[in-house]
Amino acid sequence: MHIAILGTRGIPANYGGFETFAEELSWRLVRRGHRVTVYCRNPHPARTYLGVELVQLPTIRHKYLDTLAHSALSTLHLLLHRADVALYCNAANAVFTWMPRVLGIPVALNVDGIERRRKKWNRLARAWYRLSERMATVFPTQAISDAEKIAEYYRETYGKDTVCISYGAPIGKVETRKILPALGLEPGRYFLYVTRFEPENNPLLVREAFEKLATDVKLALIGDAPYAHEYIRRVRDTSNPRVVIPGAIYGDGYHELQTHCLAYVHATEVGGTHPALIEAMGRGCLVLYLNTPENAEVAGGAGIPFESGELAAKMEEVLRMSAEERAEWGAKAMERVKERYSWDAVTKAYEDLFVELTK
Repeated sequence: MHIAILGTRGIPANYGGFETFAEELSWRLVRRGHRVTVYCRNPHPARTYLGVELVQLPTIRHKYLDTLAHSALSTLHLLLHRADVALYCNAANAVFTWMPRVLGIPVALNVDGIERRRKKWNRLARAWYRLSERMATVFPTQAISDAEKIAEYYRETYGKDTVCISYGAPIGKVETRKILPALGLEPGRYFLYVTRFEPENNPLLVREAFEKLATDVKLALIGDAPYAHEYIRRVRDTSNPRVVIPGAIYGDGYHELQTHCLAYVHATEVGGTHPALIEAMGRGCLVLYLNTPENAEVAGGAGIPFESGELAAKMEEVLRMSAEERAEWGAKAMERVKERYSWDAVTKAYEDLFVELTK
């Protein structure tokens, strides 16, 4: 098949969950013998990446227009350069999914989480996402959720069954630790949180909870966001030498940070299956997670939940644990990912869905 993937910033992944998803899925589909095209907003010097064809199109760099402007252009390109099946990412793009269908191209839409709940959106944007949820149940050939709680939401709110396919994660630790000295970190001597610096992901809550601890262990807050400058300023507004905030880190450095941390903190309030959470679990991290239904679904008893006012106490608890106790939690987390969040299993599920849609 020729499979087109639209609605992300593109690959190589250098932003967030959808970009990681597009990269991991696309090259695995190529390896299975399919032709895959990924539409990209971010420039890349080559026309292919890991065997995946890249179509680079412009966008409007604006908080409220970026996704929609690029997806509109991508859809027009797709209509002129047909694929056998199209996969759109982000419920906001539901408005475009009827167009390929009119030309006989089956369309799947990954709706992600309940995006309208994010604090960064104004009233108009939230209304658009609410409308997009409704359109997601009508316009695409098939809607896809990434967590059972999101599937339950669509079923109860709109009477629509979605196909539930989670994200995947790599499994196992990496041996290298090149990035640690550059950041002033030591193996097993830092808490880690990797996220987009947006209010509903709570990096500020994590930093302030950590600063209550009397310890020489450090906190590494890794991330950035394109349209959250004031909030990022607040996150960075600390003189505590134990807090390390270097910006976004991808690739080998990202994997090294996960492998060698003391514990991984996950504090997102909104979304379905968060890639960073399952990636940390796949690396064998002891995980502390904000106790939302979606995060609890992913952790499945292999992590330690906390409420928003409990994080400092839970961090203290981790500091009191023996190395053996922390390793036991990490082993449980890794086993959880092996059982449920393998990228190869995720790719097979999407491949089976695409075959079914093109019959």
